[in-house]
Amino acid sequence: MSAPMKQSQADILSRLYDMKRKQIENALQQGNSFRCQVLEAEAEAISSALKSVR
Repeated sequence: MSAPMKQSQADILSRLYDMKRKQIENALQQGNSFRCQVLEAEAEAISSALKSVR
């Protein structure tokens, strides 16, 4: 994969991760522990994908 393509994927994944963290914060404020668990799992998957692209 070309360097610009990797950077583009990294940028997208980084934005997705940031949005997911905000969703987690909102779920925490609402006291929704199950939603927090699901969002944490999603954030972890995004983080793993981001690490593999870099």
